[in-house]
Amino acid sequence: MSELEPVPAATVVLVRRAPSEADLEVLLLQRNSRLVFHGGHWVFPGGRIDQTDFENSGTDLEYPAALKAAVRETKEESGIDIDETQLIHTAHWTTPPKLPRRFCTWFFVCPLFEEVSVSVDNDEILDHRWISPRAAIADAEAEQWVLPRPTLTTLSDISAHRNLEELVAAVTVSNIRIFPKDSHYYRPAEMGYPE
Repeated sequence: MSELEPVPAATVVLVRRAPSEADLEVLLLQRNSRLVFHGGHWVFPGGRIDQTDFENSGTDLEYPAALKAAVRETKEESGIDIDETQLIHTAHWTTPPKLPRRFCTWFFVCPLFEEVSVSVDNDEILDHRWISPRAAIADAEAEQWVLPRPTLTTLSDISAHRNLEELVAAVTVSNIRIFPKDSHYYRPAEMGYPE
């Protein structure tokens, strides 16, 4: 059986100040359990890059289309309007071979400095939670909910930071996390950078 090619996708990590001001919170969405990929799991907003995302980006490069997809999927899944200028590219994850669905996903952090309201469709997405990264990890370790590995890893990365300014400064200058490290699906040239 030949290896399934991963579908290009985009994921957005929406981060805000916690109401207590002493920590950060991220938005997690609960996927419907009937969905084949991560059904019932809690995830960040995101999804596949559509042909319209390429058309709207005005290029056939994947990265600009991923930015468009990130904005579109965030609106579709959470009801939150963001602008692609808010997005900071932090990671690229490719689903391992031999799984029924595979994606090669551009991960973006989106810091939110103003209040937003969340609205889920009660079809693909059933629920949402704003939660601190440490609390989300603790809940997953206690098996209160299921978080996919990329979600857990991202939460762990964010948990070291206590405010948005510190997080933005850190993710703006840090290396991009690539999984697997030698993934040929991560192509920096797509961003207009040299390989």
